[in-house]
Parts: sequence; C-alpha cells; structure tokens
Amino acid sequence: MTYSIVALDPATGDLGVAVQSKFLAVGAVVPWARAGVGAIATQSFANVAYGPDGLALLAAGLGAEETLARLVAEDDLREERQAGIVDARGGSATHTGGGCFAWAGGRLGPGFAAQGNILAGAAVVDGLVDTFLAGGRPFPDLLVACLAAADAAGGDRRGRESAALLVVRAGGGFGGGNDRWIDLRVDHHDDPIGELGRLLDLQHLYFERPDPATLQPVDEATAGEIRAILESLGGGPGGRFESVYVPMSGPAHADEPSRPVVGEPRPFPPNWDGGWQRALDDWLDVENLEERTAAPGWIDPRVLAILRSRGSS
Repeated sequence: MTYSIVALDPATGDLGVAVQSKFLAVGAVVPWARAGVGAIATQSFANVAYGPDGLALLAAGLGAEETLARLVAEDDLREERQAGIVDARGGSATHTGGGCFAWAGGRLGPGFAAQGNILAGAAVVDGLVDTFLAGGRPFPDLLVACLAAADAAGGDRRGRESAALLVVRAGGGFGGGNDRWIDLRVDHHDDPIGELGRLLDLQHLYFERPDPATLQPVDEATAGEIRAILESLGGGPGGRFESVYVPMSGPAHADEPSRPVVGEPRPFPPNWDGGWQRALDDWLDVENLEERTAAPGWIDPRVLAILRSRGSS
C-alpha cells in the first residue's frame, strides 16, 4: 500500500525518508529518523516498533543490515512486513516479506533503500532509485522528486491519499532545539506528492535566509511602490501591523537587540526612512517572513513578490 525511500545525503550527513500511500496520514506511521544515527521506513501492516527499536539499535552501533535482520527475526509477522533502513555511514538494508501484496519489492545501494508494495510494478521502485541516483537537486527536493517519479511509473495500484517527508539534521529543528529539520505531512489529498512539493517550497521560503547577492536595493521607485502597498493594507508607520507583536511587558525599548538581517545597510532614498523600514519589518513579522529580513535599504525579491501579491488581492 506504500512506497518509500530512506536515504543519506553524503555531502551533509542529513538523513531522510519520503513516502506516499493510499492510506490516511502515512507520515504518522512510516518515517523514523535520528540525526547521526539513521533513517527507517516501516510499512505493509507496519510494525511501528521498528522505528524506535531500530533507531536504538543503530545508536548502539549496529549497521543497517544487522539492525533490520534483528527486527525481522523478532517479528512473528515478518512475512507481512516491509521495511528499509539506512545508517549514518551509508549502510542500507531492505526487507519484503513473502506475504506482502503484489507487486512488492525493493532495491538498495550505498546510502539508500527503496521499497514498496501493492505497486503497479517494479518500475515504481526503479523510479525512486533512478531519480535518487541522478541527483541534481537539494536533498529534500530530491526525495520529493523520487516520489513523483515513482507515481509517474504507476505508483500505488489503489491510488493516492497521503505523503510525507522527514529530514533530520543535528540542531536543524526550529531554534536549534532538536534534529527535525523538515517534517512535512500531507494527510489526505487528491495530489499528495504535488502538495508535499508545495509545502516544501514554503519551508524554503519561511525558514531559509536569502542569498545576499540576490537582494534588491530599495531605490526611490521601489520605496514608492512598497509604501503604496503597505498603505493600501493599512500598514504604514504606526499602522495595524505595528501592534500585533507588542510584548505583555509593553513596547520594545530602543536599546533591545535588533533582529538578525541579511546583507549590509545601504543609504535610504529620499522617500524612505526608519519609520517605513519598521513598518516593512512589522509586515514581515505578521507574514512569518522574519528569516528573509534584509538589511535596511534592501529587500528580498521573494518578499517583494509576496508583498505585491498581497497588494493586488
């Protein structure tokens, strides 16, 4: 009922699982991963204990093959199970029990294991693997592309319902507090892989900082456009966005540390000043675009495009 790929990014050490299924909320069942340890997919009448138990074995020093062999050996329903494991050293293993529904099978190689059941045929798993080996994309985007290729090859014979992407990186979670760098789930959708790709693009937008080389200067024409849009939204200096994030202790003091920004400040044009810069920053806060805050006098082109879309809606 499911196809998945577990993989290691050799360039960064990131570990990930991508999965699609005709099953509600597959992301709550199949993918498991821990930074510096490994990634696991457990499916086909999934034994969810494979996740935490397998990660514990990997953390204790066992490789992917030995870990999967031990999990399977201790499972009375091993013939109905399917699983894939990759460890932090790039070792991989996959298991398809003889009781899994046809077509079922898997492929593995250094740094990846791909598997699926109730598939249109072997070409579905080939789509996962061939796309992964071709590379050419950032690791999270590559894993979603693997799912898309598998779907194009016929995918799950029953259809589509849910998809998920889990990528772990040490300190990669929000605020650096855990390793859950990317954890996206589409629980019920007519096009779960397409929706997963859309969410991944939003992940890049909201949580990645722009390249300083791509920043656009706030010249006189751009400043005039931004002012007009913010005014149309009621968001000029002292406008409705300013009061959204006032702390319970009262307005922030001038000596409080400023937010991190990308780039170095440049002189303002004559129709732009600190008040308008703060108004723009307030709007960025409300739109959850804080990570894309540019130094005064600059703006991220993606931010400008979103601002324009808000102004025209």
